[in-house]
Amino acid sequence: MERGQVVGAGPGAGARIRALLGCLVKVLLCVASALLYFGSEQAARLLGSPCLRRLYHAWLAAVVIFGPLLQFHVNSRTIFASHGNFFNIKFVNSAWGWTCTFLGGFVLLVVFLATRRVAVTARHLSRLVVGAAVWRGAGRAFLLIEDLTGSCFEPLPQGLLLHELPDRRSCLAAGHQWRGYTVSSHTFLLTFCCLLMAEEAAVFAKYLAHGLPAGAPLRLVFLLNMLLLGLWNFLLLCTVIYFHQYTHKVVGAAVGTFAWYLTYGSWYHQPWSPGSPGHGLFPRTHSSRKHN
Repeated sequence: MERGQVVGAGPGAGARIRALLGCLVKVLLCVASALLYFGSEQAARLLGSPCLRRLYHAWLAAVVIFGPLLQFHVNSRTIFASHGNFFNIKFVNSAWGWTCTFLGGFVLLVVFLATRRVAVTARHLSRLVVGAAVWRGAGRAFLLIEDLTGSCFEPLPQGLLLHELPDRRSCLAAGHQWRGYTVSSHTFLLTFCCLLMAEEAAVFAKYLAHGLPAGAPLRLVFLLNMLLLGLWNFLLLCTVIYFHQYTHKVVGAAVGTFAWYLTYGSWYHQPWSPGSPGHGLFPRTHSSRKHN
């Protein structure tokens, strides 16, 4: 008889446990949703401030100019000092691919949800195509500079033996080494990606202010972009501390900033361009029309 009572109590206890687990999951989802909404609102507010964006530009300049001084105060044996570290291989070397993937998803959602027009969405996404062209063109230009300023040599115990080989490719094919002025492509790319992402993500503040659809998926994509932007800042700092010569890093960052200015600061404000971030997405008020 007692055994029957114990067996009968089992299903009731299991139901109570499942109910408690269900309540716990609901509470966790509510907390996660609240954090998601709060975090996205605050991040959008920060990036939406023109003053804070100018301060962010100053921060990037300070990182590149003064960051190398930290090499005297950090551990040179840390994992970030190795060219073969995980972040350098998986993220820095593919920084543009990561940026296009995350930022492309954000731009796609924001533009399409705001306009419901495929043509407008494609026009805004074309800024990433321009960015890819800038990255490829800059990479080729950096290699050309290295070819024009370099020389071929062979290290020997007595010193260096120079060879009269015309370019870097033939020098390396002969088993020798080529040394020229190498602009830091990593510093260029990380600086360009940081400026580009900050400019594109700043639209989210105005998007929210207009009361457009902003569900959890869009907010999650936005916060993922913010995490990637934070990672690029950290890896840029690691790059200027541990790798490349000082002038190579400064020139790379300067070229990245100049590329951003030519596109986002100048060309994208012209009618025959892909358009600046947020252009044509929101209804224009009388005050904004007067300001323009």
